[in-house]
Amino acid sequence: MNHASQHAAHRAGHDDTDQAEILDLDAEVLAEHTASITAWLPVRTDPRHVVDLGCGTGAGTLALLDRFPGAEVTAVDASPNHLRRLREKAGAAGVLDRVRTAEADLDGAWPELGTPDLVWASASVHHLADPDLALRRVHDVLAPGGLFAVVELAGFPRFLPADAPEERPGLEERCHAALADHHARHMPHRGADWGPRLTAAGFTVEGERTITVNPGEEHAESVGRYALSGLRRLRDAAARFLAAEDLDALDRLLDTEGPRSILRRDDLAMRTERSVWAARR
Repeated sequence: MNHASQHAAHRAGHDDTDQAEILDLDAEVLAEHTASITAWLPVRTDPRHVVDLGCGTGAGTLALLDRFPGAEVTAVDASPNHLRRLREKAGAAGVLDRVRTAEADLDGAWPELGTPDLVWASASVHHLADPDLALRRVHDVLAPGGLFAVVELAGFPRFLPADAPEERPGLEERCHAALADHHARHMPHRGADWGPRLTAAGFTVEGERTITVNPGEEHAESVGRYALSGLRRLRDAAARFLAAEDLDALDRLLDTEGPRSILRRDDLAMRTERSVWAARR
């Protein structure tokens, strides 16, 4: 392996670990909101077989196993690291015997999924090169009368007040603005209205809702770690687009030993929304 390949492999592994950390924090901070979504799903009878597409480290899988105690879940993800962490969590929760994992790139060949009663896709469909093809594939594997739940975050959460940090107010919003064009090119389906696309794939959309995410005080420490992890990834992606003063201010926020560390702030609040579509075959 040449040096460039080694660097790319190291970066990919680093990204995978960073992403897993964010997914774990996501699960912790959004647990109540995820439970409210699974409780809302308009299932006709409790599903016996559930598929979690793009399962990450298992937030949805565990919520679905909790919501439907008679169900088994097939969890699909392209990352073996994510699937390993999911199995560890399922083992710790005593539900590993109800989980099957399948490593697969959803833009490629899909694994054998059987005939599930419920398919769940949280923050995964917008990553696909051809999401409309994926929606049709889900329609084809679902049992007649089965339900497909698509859950999406309205962009990456915001954490800092608008007037922060003191020396560079509005820094966080400028970082996101700097990446807007990049995201538009690389993730053109992010923020899509999935209702019409589900209808075009043959589904009947039976429910749609938007949930405002507002973690309580009990999650303050997790929100701080989430903000740190998210802003680190943001810095990696946005550094070349930012003014030097913004980059300096961002680095001060990310210096966990420094006096201006984001972990020392008491004014953080996670702000985002989740949109959910429930579609029937």
